[in-house]
Amino acid sequence: MGFWFEEYHTANTKFGIRVGEQLYHGESEYQKIDVFDSPEFGRVLTSNGSVIFTDQEEFVYDEMVVHVPMAVHPNVKRVLVLGGGDGGVARELAHYNEIEIIDVVEPDKMFVDVSRKFFPNNAVGLDDVRVRIHYEDGLRFLRKCSDQYDLIINDATDPLGHEAGLFTKEFYGNCFKALHEDGIMVYQHGSPFFDEDEESCRSMHRKAYRSFPINRVYQAHIPTCPAGYWLFGFASKKYHPLKDFDAERWDARGIKTWYYTTHLHRGAFMLPKYVEDMLEEEE
Repeated sequence: MGFWFEEYHTANTKFGIRVGEQLYHGESEYQKIDVFDSPEFGRVLTSNGSVIFTDQEEFVYDEMVVHVPMAVHPNVKRVLVLGGGDGGVARELAHYNEIEIIDVVEPDKMFVDVSRKFFPNNAVGLDDVRVRIHYEDGLRFLRKCSDQYDLIINDATDPLGHEAGLFTKEFYGNCFKALHEDGIMVYQHGSPFFDEDEESCRSMHRKAYRSFPINRVYQAHIPTCPAGYWLFGFASKKYHPLKDFDAERWDARGIKTWYYTTHLHRGAFMLPKYVEDMLEEEE
């Protein structure tokens, strides 16, 4: 018969998923984690009552944070993933043979353990021999890094709570320091549609814009996100996401995807007018 998992996206907007069974509930020092089984989205992972990802849509997020920068940077050897304990980002990075090291910094070991048990299609990425998992705070890890990475992917889930440090001015400055002279940082930028989410989007763009010489924002459709609409930030020391984008080189790799294409790459940076206006105001 089942019941409904419900999450408030705003005080006046509620998102619901019919679920048939609760597969897991646990509480770490960082968060409450639940896993549900649903007829529409398959397994659903939530943190503190908010959907993190589902079986049926995780590919959108993971492909867009990985393949967009990888289609731009010509020679990625070392990658830092902040968060990413489910393994989905590492799984997409594993397609690239030239990558030598993938450091995954995830403070919550329980999150990794739950992902391994209930989301093996994601967690397989953590088994790649190039992956090194560090169970520590992402900002603390970054403070120790200088000129080490070609690509940093901020896969943190929320600008609040235990990952709040990964959305601060200090964080963006430390990312700049941790990157090589031609490095790229990609980060989740939130949903800009509802008024109560707008300020966090503005704040992230303002901090990244002041830290990196090249900044662009791109978009994707993710059904369980607020308004089904999600933004990502592309911040770079050297490479522009469109001017330095090499579609022919990426297509030649023959990577199988479900969402990302080189045609979509270009279109993802074409933003609605209200989003363009919001970003320009912060610049």
